[in-house]
Amino acid sequence: MSYLTILEAKKHIGEDIKIGAWITNKRSSGKIIFLQLRDGSAFFQGIVLKNEVGEEMFESIKHLSQETSVEILGTVQEDTRSSLGVEILVKDLQVIGSSQEYPITPKEHGTDFLMDHRHLWLRSSKQHAVMVVRNELIRATYEYFNQHGFLKIDPPILTGSSPEGTSELFHTEYFDRDAYLSQSGQLYMEAAAMAFGKVFSFGPTFRAEKSKTRRHLIEFWMMEPEMANTTQDESLEVQEDYLSYIIKSVIENCPLALETLGRDIEVLKTYTELPYPRISYDDAIELLIKNGFDDIQWGDDFGSPHETFIASHFSKPVFILNYPKAIKPFYMKAHPDRDDVVLCADLIAPEGYGEIIGGSQREDDLETMISNIEKHNLPIEEYKWYVDLLRYGGVPHSGFGLGLERTVTFVCGIDHVREAIPFPRLLNRIYP
Repeated sequence: MSYLTILEAKKHIGEDIKIGAWITNKRSSGKIIFLQLRDGSAFFQGIVLKNEVGEEMFESIKHLSQETSVEILGTVQEDTRSSLGVEILVKDLQVIGSSQEYPITPKEHGTDFLMDHRHLWLRSSKQHAVMVVRNELIRATYEYFNQHGFLKIDPPILTGSSPEGTSELFHTEYFDRDAYLSQSGQLYMEAAAMAFGKVFSFGPTFRAEKSKTRRHLIEFWMMEPEMANTTQDESLEVQEDYLSYIIKSVIENCPLALETLGRDIEVLKTYTELPYPRISYDDAIELLIKNGFDDIQWGDDFGSPHETFIASHFSKPVFILNYPKAIKPFYMKAHPDRDDVVLCADLIAPEGYGEIIGGSQREDDLETMISNIEKHNLPIEEYKWYVDLLRYGGVPHSGFGLGLERTVTFVCGIDHVREAIPFPRLLNRIYP
């Protein structure tokens, strides 16, 4: 008899099955032992009856320690009190791997302790649920873009320059020249869009930011679509449709994970209702000033308190449109009626989660692009290939980037982005 997973056990009520599992906790009451079991697919309960397994096995099971791996033969039976709806009546149990003095016990532990043991913390029910949601967001992303005619293109991780034109780069030697870990695949995706029309990438990006906020990671993953012959307004429609789609997928396919996380599904459903509200940067500044934010003026970028207030004002994800040109990168297209703002938008998530998508219409005029690169004091020779995109048949095009970990944090309703990635890289953490 081969192993079934705990999730598969739901289809075998009344049948004998074999599972491989770990014991996360146990308690006994007289002649009954209750085992909390996990196998990577789900968590459920095992019932050990003394008169079913015999006294010797019963006493042996009673002394098993946390995270001992076991093979169990038993009968699946209904359990209406559990979210999964089933449990297993144990008939036989064999120890596969012992576990002594498991460090993460069923008590409160400090964050640093848990992060030092991240390789083990991933086994807990909450962390399991977060990774299930993360996986579904990734799966639904591929599904969405494949359904809408996008081709996946993989940009390089090692680059000779920065698309953002910043100094927050990880430097490395590339034989006899300098190279950097990629901050974004965007410029390469623009090249791909000129070849294939609609493309998207999904991969790791790196920012050498000395930031310790709950929204920042040193290494994180980005979804970056680019679309030829597409305006900013058309891109906004794709962005909100995409986000709504992946949230719906989590609601539909991850009910156990959301329940484990205590996430209110009815609240999540409101975030799937389109269209999302939109507010200009100008009006957002005015809104903040009217509500007592005297620390900001036109031309400033928004901080966390500002984004939180704006999103709370609308109680839904909200687009902030057309930021000042001076605080945005060189590749964004100027507004057709103004020379002080660009055609861009950030999508701000409610509940204090901040920006999860940033996008813009890209500059499509050759001379303007060359001028922008020079004004930003960027080495034109490093961007020659990028300028070629406009020199040889440039068209209006738009794109955006979604930060996966921020989106996972938002959808899960958790406090810190470090829990949204299996092994986070933070300012002072590169272990484990």
